[in-house]
Amino acid sequence: MIERDHPTINIKRQASLLGVNRTSVYRKPAGTEESAENIQIMHVIDAIYTDKPFFGYRRITVKLREMGFNVNRKRVRRLMRLMGIHGIHPQPNLSKRLHAKYVRPYLLRGLDIHRPNHVWGVDITYLRMGKGFMYLFTIIDWFSRKVVDYELSSTLEKGFVMTCLKRAFRRCKPEIINSDQGSHFTNADYLNLLAEHEIQVSMDGKGRATDNSRTERFFRALKYECIYLNEFENPRELRKGIKRYVTFYNTDRPHQSLDYATPDRIYYEHVTSVA
Repeated sequence: MIERDHPTINIKRQASLLGVNRTSVYRKPAGTEESAENIQIMHVIDAIYTDKPFFGYRRITVKLREMGFNVNRKRVRRLMRLMGIHGIHPQPNLSKRLHAKYVRPYLLRGLDIHRPNHVWGVDITYLRMGKGFMYLFTIIDWFSRKVVDYELSSTLEKGFVMTCLKRAFRRCKPEIINSDQGSHFTNADYLNLLAEHEIQVSMDGKGRATDNSRTERFFRALKYECIYLNEFENPRELRKGIKRYVTFYNTDRPHQSLDYATPDRIYYEHVTSVA
């Protein structure tokens, strides 16, 4: 991730270290392309959606009007698409599928997930900042609820998803990865990467948010326990905040579903016992 205001490393050097084209760095980030009013509306949409993910753009439009925003359905729908969210009803959770031929069946129904790195869930969420927003891609081990890895991006281009997955695979690999039917996962690059590592591909049923509920619960906890409480002003602050929260979530936050153990404890105890 490029930090435009980094105190010691200039943009040219950062681009070189990350292996990206320097000219692409100077494009306007997604968060600065929208007006301040639209960003404010998006932040409110995020709060409404986090509380009521079954609300589509029509109901969110009504709620925004009740709060004094002069918006119509078309505007709200466009902003929700930019945020990468949809109400939970018969359509994919994050953007349109790239092509139906890349969709894979849901493999987890009735599956006994009984060890770490058996199933990983992956997903993307919108994170607000004081003057903009970013997107967070997260990998969760479904057995232990451990956050295996994550990556932040200022755009919804698929590169940050691939970067995070490749980094995670250097440490460990699951048997199955489950995602929604969004365009980041219904494309040849994503499917080829998983095939190269002999990982089975599972995708949520259309409009079935419960199929990826463990990942969604992490996003909800992250927003209520970190993002909304701190109101990070810029990417640097957000990255530091996410790093602190993920460490807390993995090592210090008891989980009721784990009999109040932490994800790291469950993950490493069972990895050791399997080994």
